Amino acid sequence: MTNHTPLPRLACLLLLASTLTACTQAVPAPVDSAIAATPAPATQQTTAAAVTPKITVHRDAYCGCCHLWVEHLRKQDFDVDDRIEDAMSPVKERLGIVPEHASCHTAEIAGYVVEGHVPASDIRRLLREKPDIRGLVLPGMPMGSPGMEVEDVDAPAYTVLALHRDGSTTPYATHTP
Repeated sequence: MTNHTPLPRLACLLLLASTLTACTQAVPAPVDSAIAATPAPATQQTTAAAVTPKITVHRDAYCGCCHLWVEHLRKQDFDVDDRIEDAMSPVKERLGIVPEHASCHTAEIAGYVVEGHVPASDIRRLLREKPDIRGLVLPGMPMGSPGMEVEDVDAPAYTVLALHRDGSTTPYATHTP
């Protein structure tokens, strides 16, 4: 008999609960002006990695789902700087992630913050469109989002939010797993 209970995700949920209670006041996200749009080589075989800046992912070593999101990004040709943090609260505070927007991991890419299990396709859209926002957030850890898939479970739809500079959010993309 096989057990399909995702025990690592329980640990991740517990980590999220402790992270959410430790976050405090929002701080504006830093803007990385060093990322410049470099023209891609004039070939038809340009890889996605050649036009995608490095994404720095901050995560706790003991979370059972964060590494699955990192794997999702790598499968989508992102160059991932995977950083294991002793404490996530200082990272979230530095990047202005308030408790109601928090998830278990936080990333930085091209001056934007990406909080939670945001699909790679949304991050690519963000980089392509370059809206004047702080980043994208997917609060909590919605079942069915990248890294939160559970075999034989029908997951509900979830919505990634655009995080505006004033801290407000609006829907950015809705996904039906």
